[in-house]
Amino acid sequence: MKHKEQMSGGGTVGVRELKNRLTHYLKAVRGGRRLVVTDRGKPVAVVMSVDVKTRNESIEERLATLASEGSISLPTAPTGFQRHRAVKAKGKPASRMVIEERR
Repeated sequence: MKHKEQMSGGGTVGVRELKNRLTHYLKAVRGGRRLVVTDRGKPVAVVMSVDVKTRNESIEERLATLASEGSISLPTAPTGFQRHRAVKAKGKPASRMVIEERR
């Protein structure tokens, strides 16, 4: 029962123990406990409850919360696609050349 003691004291559980007793650990998470999942003694994941506040937040609000906690880093460069001018080319359309090449 070493894993049970670790969970109640430090909130740590091994991958194998989590897999074997998933229902037990999900009940603990529902109760507000945050679990650190380890693989061969190294932390690999955190399992925590999805509370009502989180479900009602927009993705931007959730990302900002995670960034303020230090869990993630937000990009510094602008994201998204920029508009480019269409390129005018002479000759056959590329789609026609691809079709002819396939024959």
